[in-house]
Amino acid sequence: MNADNSELPGSRPALAPLETPAPPRWRELLGPEHRGAAIVLAAGVLVGAVNIYLASSMLPTAVADIGGESFYAWNMTLYLVAMVIATMLVSRCLARGGNAGAYLIGFALFMVGSLACAASPAMPVWLVGRCLQGLGAGLLSGLGFAVIRSALPRRLWTRGNALMSAMYGVGNFAGPALGGLFAQFGSWRLAFVLMAGVAAVCGAAVPRVLPRGERSEAAAPVPVVSLALVMAATAAVSVAGILPDTMARAAGIALALLLAVGFIAHERRSARRVFPGATYRAGSALKWVYLTLGLLSFGVAVESFIPLFGQRLAGLPPLAAGFFGAAVSLGWSLAQIAGSSAVRERTVRRLRTTGPVLLALGFLVQGLLQREHASIWWVVIWVPVLCVAGSGIGLAYPHLSVAAMSAATDPEEGRQAAAAIATVTTMSTAFGTAVAGVLVSLGGPTMLGSARRLFFGFAVLCAIGIFTARAADRTSHPRRSAAAGDSPVVTQDS
Repeated sequence: MNADNSELPGSRPALAPLETPAPPRWRELLGPEHRGAAIVLAAGVLVGAVNIYLASSMLPTAVADIGGESFYAWNMTLYLVAMVIATMLVSRCLARGGNAGAYLIGFALFMVGSLACAASPAMPVWLVGRCLQGLGAGLLSGLGFAVIRSALPRRLWTRGNALMSAMYGVGNFAGPALGGLFAQFGSWRLAFVLMAGVAAVCGAAVPRVLPRGERSEAAAPVPVVSLALVMAATAAVSVAGILPDTMARAAGIALALLLAVGFIAHERRSARRVFPGATYRAGSALKWVYLTLGLLSFGVAVESFIPLFGQRLAGLPPLAAGFFGAAVSLGWSLAQIAGSSAVRERTVRRLRTTGPVLLALGFLVQGLLQREHASIWWVVIWVPVLCVAGSGIGLAYPHLSVAAMSAATDPEEGRQAAAAIATVTTMSTAFGTAVAGVLVSLGGPTMLGSARRLFFGFAVLCAIGIFTARAADRTSHPRRSAAAGDSPVVTQDS
């Protein structure tokens, strides 16, 4: 008699423990099969991230050439508003033009906007160019997270998300450096020509490396009310970030929050949504995932003021202070190299919760390290502390992005959920910059008080991400089913 019960009639086969899949390597993502798609996806995010600060660092030189100092503040505001609007239209562009068509539109808008800035005879033309750049950059940023679903196999989604989100960190570092370099030699127009050339090269590669994707003539109508509310909220918070009066800034942020609440209330009851329906569904983890992503992106705003603190509190020269300011982005980018290799469910959950912990803890310690007339050796300690804070973003961001992409089973809703990652990131960065400006003002009249108020305030705000990340884990239990019968599948984890 055979002792193997699996051969008896009516018996169920024994369920062997499932082995944890080996993590994909970077060389698989950057190998011949996927290299072209990975580069185009990453480049689309990178050009948008670089140009957030590239133009700002060259603007003083440009104003000296073409005038328009009264429009100075609108440079960043119009760019961010255009970016947010474009990220909200990604799924509709994909439905109309497919993957390749949507990417070509994005690169074309960015190229034309860059050339308009390069040829600007006056500030109004510059601002039109910045609007076109923002539309192209926002579209490209959102497309990167949406197209990855069809451009790469699922096992490479985390690596692909890590590569693209690292581009935000690289852009925050490279944008001011490149802008300062071109401004130093009075060649600010050449910088925009260079960016237009990058867009043209990437656009030419799109038809060869990206799948065309499916088009749909029945694309969802544009959510006009939602777009108007988000545009107004982004404009309010962007303007608040540049107002000199503290009360005016606070009023701008309060108005932006009211508009954001109105946006959410409208989305919940409307059929024309920016975010997928699952975001507002009871018991869905998607809203908690987006909130955690937003709080992580919110923390990057401190970089705008770290160079100021380095110069005023430690007497650093502008160039050195600027590199100190990029420490958060450096930690963000480097942490993703290791963090994106995690594939075990328990490890991924831990990384998503550990990210906000490190971000908040880094800001708390950085606040404690602030000193008047700090010595160079004391200031050197800032770099690893800020890198630790940035590593919190890098550890959690790619896994949260994959969680958002995987939240919907419907392909259209999945693309919408993925595209919304860029919307959340851009809006949170704008909100964070305005809030940082208010905290710095409230910490006066001393620079030390401003620095401490900023870092302690952001430590508290970013710590909220610990609770949203845990809420996302509680509401996102993976569904497991056995191939035969209803017996539970045993998983192997550590």
